[in-house]
Amino acid sequence: MKLTIQLFAGIAERLNTSLLEFEYIGDLPTAANLKEKLSLAYPEAASQIRTSFLAVNQQYAPADTILSSEDELALIPPVSGGDGTDISDEKHRSTVPEHRTEDGLFLITESTLSVEATTALVITPNHGAALTFVGTTREMTGEQRTVHLEYEAYVPMALSQMAAIGVEISDRWPGVLCAISHRIGKVDVAEISVVIAVSSPHRNDCYDASRYAIERLKQTVPIWKKEIWEDGSEWKGHQLGPWNPMEN
Repeated sequence: MKLTIQLFAGIAERLNTSLLEFEYIGDLPTAANLKEKLSLAYPEAASQIRTSFLAVNQQYAPADTILSSEDELALIPPVSGGDGTDISDEKHRSTVPEHRTEDGLFLITESTLSVEATTALVITPNHGAALTFVGTTREMTGEQRTVHLEYEAYVPMALSQMAAIGVEISDRWPGVLCAISHRIGKVDVAEISVVIAVSSPHRNDCYDASRYAIERLKQTVPIWKKEIWEDGSEWKGHQLGPWNPMEN
């Protein structure tokens, strides 16, 4: 059975391709079996493959998910979207610069982000509190100087995962609205990479929902960050221990 698998970030770079045609032979074609066969077929990327999750039709797939040749498959390495400096209270590769959900609340774009435009999406007459988180590119990490960042996204799945965060927030804090804008491509030092805006009738829910949104973004949304330094570069993944995007 021939499977087509989309690759991203460090795995795509290591294998020098963003689209892998793989002939699956043998065992029942499950997500776990496919990952193991890919690890054996591409030993130079085996460690990255084993720490990745398989997405099937733009959803994270449990290990026992049975695959077919018609499925849209993507290998998702640990994600890193949304990292940056908190200043609260104040390409699926594509050449198309802007992608937005139908309700307009969730945006992925190659253009400069607007804090005001994202915040305006959650301002309503019945909400007395609004809070905006802004993530920017930090220049110095210890003694290492970042020149700029490069963000990449599996765009359709990233948008659906961002929308899912909005649903989770409304379930946990009824009435709270959430909007997220994330930039992809090159983001220079001090430029904005992500804006998360939430609003609610009262301020306490805003604080809680804002923190929840950024942590879930960094856990589940397939956006990757490459740090470009003066003397090298590195793809950054999940920084908080073993990565499992299927945990709540």
